[in-house]
Amino acid sequence: MAKFYDEISPELETFIKHQRIFFTGTAATDGRVNVSPKGMDSLRILGPNRVIWLNLTGSGNETAAHLLDVNRMTIMFCAFEGKPLILRLYGSAGTVHPSDPDWEELYQHFPESRSARQIYDVTIDSVQTSCGFAVPLMDYQEDRDILQKWVDNKSDQDIQDYWQEKNITSIDGRPTGIFGE
Repeated sequence: MAKFYDEISPELETFIKHQRIFFTGTAATDGRVNVSPKGMDSLRILGPNRVIWLNLTGSGNETAAHLLDVNRMTIMFCAFEGKPLILRLYGSAGTVHPSDPDWEELYQHFPESRSARQIYDVTIDSVQTSCGFAVPLMDYQEDRDILQKWVDNKSDQDIQDYWQEKNITSIDGRPTGIFGE
């Protein structure tokens, strides 16, 4: 049975901190809906109604484009180990770029990464839990190091060029604002 809450409780905060993967969902007013898996120690809880997550370089930049149109976001966690649980955080999100004044204050919460593109600052207005009885049990092996190896073999300019080539627009042709414009 689904239950709704106004904020992230201490128990749910503990659950979130033990998850190695989470999923984000965004959508513009039209076009594709984006659901994306995230990992690599990239989410922080700043309060019962506020989380931030560090967005690293990827082949697309759908979240950024969607948030320029509609600022809503859902973050979902699934218990793949232990007691079954699905947790969704519903809220509105703002995008913080490296050129923005808030960047340094928020970026200090994360491990340094030359791959960092944006930080999403999410205000949570609703929290939902549900059973997760149908989510499979899975064993964690290790984090993948492919992105870090890719970054290690690139110069800062190479990364900027990649963003220019792959991350300027969404797959629906929407601008992403990746360079803070």
